[in-house]
Amino acid sequence: MVTIARSELGLDGRRPFDLEGWLQCISEGRSEQDMAMIRRAYEIAERAHHGQMRASGIPYILHCVSVADILADLRLDSNVIAAALLHDAIEDTEVTAEFIAQETNADVAGLVQGVTKMRNLPGWRNEGAPLPSKQHMYAENLRKMVLAMAEDVRVVLIKLADRTHNMRTLGSLPEDKRRRVARETLEIVAPLANRLGIWQIKWELEDLALKYLEPERYKYIASRLDERRIDRENYINEFVEILRTHLERAGIQAAIKGRPKHIYSIWRKMDRKQLDFERIFDVRAVRVVLPEIAQCYAALGVVHSLWPYVPGEFDDYIATPKGNNYQSLHTAVIGPQGKIVEVQLRTSDMDHHAEYGVAAHWRYKEGALYDSDFNNKVAWLRQVLEWKEETLDASDFVDRFKTDLLGDRVYVLTPAGKIIDLPSGATPVDFAYAVHTDIGHRCRGAEVNGRIVPLNYQLQTGEQVKILTVKHGAPSRDWLNPHLGYLKTSRARGRILAWFKHQDYDKNVSEGRRILEKELDRLNFPEANFEKLAQKLKFEKVDDFMAALSRNEIKMGQIMAALQEHLPAEGARAEALPMPVTPRKPSAGEPDVKVHGVGDLLTNMANCCKPVPGDLIVGYITRGRGISIHRADCSNLLRLQQENKERLIEVDWSSRVQSTYPVDLHIEAFDRPGLLRDITAVFANEDINLIAANTYTDKKTLRAEMRLTIEINALDQLSKVLAKISQLPNVQSAQRARGK
Repeated sequence: MVTIARSELGLDGRRPFDLEGWLQCISEGRSEQDMAMIRRAYEIAERAHHGQMRASGIPYILHCVSVADILADLRLDSNVIAAALLHDAIEDTEVTAEFIAQETNADVAGLVQGVTKMRNLPGWRNEGAPLPSKQHMYAENLRKMVLAMAEDVRVVLIKLADRTHNMRTLGSLPEDKRRRVARETLEIVAPLANRLGIWQIKWELEDLALKYLEPERYKYIASRLDERRIDRENYINEFVEILRTHLERAGIQAAIKGRPKHIYSIWRKMDRKQLDFERIFDVRAVRVVLPEIAQCYAALGVVHSLWPYVPGEFDDYIATPKGNNYQSLHTAVIGPQGKIVEVQLRTSDMDHHAEYGVAAHWRYKEGALYDSDFNNKVAWLRQVLEWKEETLDASDFVDRFKTDLLGDRVYVLTPAGKIIDLPSGATPVDFAYAVHTDIGHRCRGAEVNGRIVPLNYQLQTGEQVKILTVKHGAPSRDWLNPHLGYLKTSRARGRILAWFKHQDYDKNVSEGRRILEKELDRLNFPEANFEKLAQKLKFEKVDDFMAALSRNEIKMGQIMAALQEHLPAEGARAEALPMPVTPRKPSAGEPDVKVHGVGDLLTNMANCCKPVPGDLIVGYITRGRGISIHRADCSNLLRLQQENKERLIEVDWSSRVQSTYPVDLHIEAFDRPGLLRDITAVFANEDINLIAANTYTDKKTLRAEMRLTIEINALDQLSKVLAKISQLPNVQSAQRARGK
């Protein structure tokens, strides 16, 4: 059989398409009946799309063939190839599913229908299609996509190939659409390819996305790789020969080759570790493929005997596979000339699965379907079927999809040695609920590698976790506080919410009221009108609002935003006086308040109480300095009210607010080394500026009091930082300071 190069088939539209040559390229391992069906699918697609052109100017049918060709390169079964040729036929033409089933078979028709349902889903829209107009539409479509994927992963394989070809031809679209498609590809499609274990598609999608999102960085890395390509290849060849010689002396037969370089992975390391190109070591990498697992470890010993390894750069994904069942040994060594080389060691089966992932389930092998550990590879999809039992709002669902399914993973062990797959940042509480819901409810402590850790400790790959439980227990409401960091997985959060939702309604109302009053007291916030606040948050009754807060169905951040956006004035306010005041002068800083009954005036925030948007406020007319804005509970204002009541004026927050506001905090704690350092670290992590600090420690009692001034932009940010400070060791209380 004569091998025909893909570049000579005319798939790029630069020459007439060679159908017979393409069919010959994909025919290996396929029966005559299968090839006849693929030919028939092409004929239907070619007639249906006749006259249609892509934005790139090539006939639409060549896009269909290119998608099928990508899947054929993965050696997928003939039904998938036929469905790929017809993947846009139902949506864009008059072809029906019934006609496709009649001309090919029911399986092909079902696949085409599945692809059609996914056409307008986030991450899968065709070139030029508009963005969804609402977040809930985005989430609902995403939900349908994942559920369809759990039923037949082949549908997603076709869409992955479809997106791959779209990315190859993305340059024909306007820049805004290029960036939008590239962003979707990087955030959803490429991570999904990774989760399904199809690395050759993952790497190509990431590189192409980077090309349009960071064009200058992409060109820089590509040019640097190309500049030294010959030198690098010569170096790798020398490294491979040395390694092959020593492996043969040790009686180990292996296939050794240089590993392809992916621009996106290099860029990500440069960005994450703030390194320049010269310090990225996996631009020089080799892959060693061996017959058996034992030989992988033996070969690793040979590698480390030849060259010193780089500490912290060894990963054993054979003993602890990744969530997509990827297995390999990774190490980095200081090779000849002092250059760092990454070495991967794996068996041929591992290499095969690393390239093809779940596609291997349908890959032809001597005429039969290759069926290995497919069920393990898609087991993570099955949990999605549980989501339809839960009531998730749009943002929760999208966050869950990106975090629980597509994010970085950690792999930890139970005491019995079972591997638990969790998203990066998961805690012992997440681990407990992943093992069993009842274990999560009764969790009261955790041991990691034999030592006690806090329940908000972030687990690391390879750690062994033991959950300490009580005989009868219930989840803590603190676990649901996002500021305290107890939960990462939506599964754990959903189980806890479900537990609280089934508890006594009156108890939830009481607990919700306690939570809100405690938070308002910590923020030193004037008493709010709960009835109007409940109405603003779409609750008919205050009790329903309080119960929802207790069950964490409404977040404290939403409440703070509602308080900040608008609070009705409470209590009597003095009428505005028609007396002369200093007019406002236009400046870069717009006023943050509106003055009732007088007009636009010069205003300034009182230093004694430092009001922020959301506080109840009152204005005081000064002599020559405009209006000073005080919190309604400010002690200075109360004194002024007694002495000069006629100078008080009604004010309210306007929609124009400055970016940051100074706020005083009052912290009480038992002194210890590093206390102030830990508090300031919280500010640094939240990107909050500390502008003043005054601390005092009683040497006898070791009781410390601190008054700190920080700059915040919203009440919810203040709520979050106070919650985190309260969790620090030795801190007794952390509150917003009351006005002087």
